[in-house]
Amino acid sequence: MTIRPLIAGNWKMNGTAASLDEAKQLAAALAESPAACDVALCPPATLLAQMAWVLKGSAILIGAQDCHGKDSGAYTGDIAAPMLADAGASLVILGHSERRTYHGETDAEVAAKVEAALWAGLKPIICVGETLEQRQADQTLQVLTSQIAGSVPASLADAAFAVAYEPCWAIGTGLTPTLDQIAQAHAAIRAALPGQGGAVAPILYGGSVKPDNAGEILKIAQVGGALVGGASLKASDFLGIILAL
Repeated sequence: MTIRPLIAGNWKMNGTAASLDEAKQLAAALAESPAACDVALCPPATLLAQMAWVLKGSAILIGAQDCHGKDSGAYTGDIAAPMLADAGASLVILGHSERRTYHGETDAEVAAKVEAALWAGLKPIICVGETLEQRQADQTLQVLTSQIAGSVPASLADAAFAVAYEPCWAIGTGLTPTLDQIAQAHAAIRAALPGQGGAVAPILYGGSVKPDNAGEILKIAQVGGALVGGASLKASDFLGIILAL
């Protein structure tokens, strides 16, 4: 059983055409020092096609940050998975804690998006994670198991996908769980994933990952990469994380 690590950069609601220079710098650096993992950048939808064009032929995969659960329709402002694939994406982040929190996304909605992504040929990165209140109430493992059960459809048992563990309270705060807490969370997620797809799916850690803490986090058992936020906006910072693996 081989698990191919993945380090993905989530640009969130950041970036304009000028930001593509950072992506080009990263591609050039990886051409000189190839990574021991898959590397992806997930820009805002406005940059997807442009980034796919400037990174064509590079080692960097292109990902989207969300998709709709339907493949077309009267959903003003939403973007369907086939549209993302057409723009050059091969991955899509689904169920990010910011989508669950600010847009009220449920596990069932995330599962529907996963199905839509698979139908369009996109590899989903499914996010799960507890709030600070749930962590303090010792509910972390229960929450993660429940989110996996609700957000990971049975169709993924034989499909390629990834999961990202994002403790909500660690995202953008500079805080991180202890190494033991990360190990426990990733072990619980692995045990809950279905089928052969679940056995080889990389489980990424996300939550204030930086070049100075990436090395120790990426060495933890069952940590198969990272979902990186702010540190992925600068090529030098993101490269430091990638090369820490």
